[in-house]
Amino acid sequence: MKKEAAFLNIISKTLSNSEFLGDDCAYLPEYNLVISTDALIQDVHFSLKTISSYQLGKKALLVNISDILASGAVPKYLTITLSGNLDEEFVENFYKGANEICSSYGLKIIGGDLTGGDKIGISVTVFGDTKGRNISSRKNAKPGHTVLLAGYHGSSAAGFKILNNMQEQLPSKQLLQKKDTAECLLVREDIKKEFIQAHLEPVLYPKISKIVAENCKNPYAMMDTSDGLYDGLKKISEASNVGFKIEYDKILKKINDFNTVMFGGEDYGLLICLEKKDCEKILPYLADENITIIGEATEEKRILVDNKEIMEDLSYDHF
Repeated sequence: MKKEAAFLNIISKTLSNSEFLGDDCAYLPEYNLVISTDALIQDVHFSLKTISSYQLGKKALLVNISDILASGAVPKYLTITLSGNLDEEFVENFYKGANEICSSYGLKIIGGDLTGGDKIGISVTVFGDTKGRNISSRKNAKPGHTVLLAGYHGSSAAGFKILNNMQEQLPSKQLLQKKDTAECLLVREDIKKEFIQAHLEPVLYPKISKIVAENCKNPYAMMDTSDGLYDGLKKISEASNVGFKIEYDKILKKINDFNTVMFGGEDYGLLICLEKKDCEKILPYLADENITIIGEATEEKRILVDNKEIMEDLSYDHF
């Protein structure tokens, strides 16, 4: 068990009331409210050698907004805490980036905190409105549910490898095909820029979130793929006590390294499990979106990709 999962298990057992734990957002139906908090730590989640303070301000908000959208709610307000060896230039540019995202999503910053420290730490709390929305939970998947996936997968991890000069470190034994797309990264500047952009400024899917949450009448599971596509499948599988049969060729991707696509993380796509009738209802509204059916949930509690079970979990470890 990874440290994060072990720590969460300890917290759940230690608290006298842990009913709101388990999803990326806490849902408070009596207040029409969801709340999500996430942290980014220097040299764990980002390096100032590869991202500017302006880009960091944008990304810090986007990765938190993603959780609200994955719940099916509308992001409304947020707080920001900055700590570390800060200077005026960093703070100004960080908030310029944050303000740009706020303008794009109709968000308001309502407070936060500033404090010193050895390394920069960022904590963002986002509040979302649930009125008129059917809110998701990773506990809601059932056998027979259709599995939808929004967004391209593997792109952010490829961008990270480019930024850190790691392209050549893709092990050949991990490649699904003999000639991997990663080989092109050394010569195709347009591909490099596209993947770097995917890593530095994630694409989110508010329209898909809105259509799903406003039109699904039955309980459904939806979460983002921030820690990797396999991680999302595994967490829903464990919470809902289901398995999955996934078709690899149906996954939206621009790179064909199997491990990068399944475990790379930070793509911030949406993984959705819902009743077939609800799926049939919403698909006509999603014709212009980057979303596709990739499989179904099963009673057998195994995650199968092209009928082969994934035996090793290479998902991102925050510790």
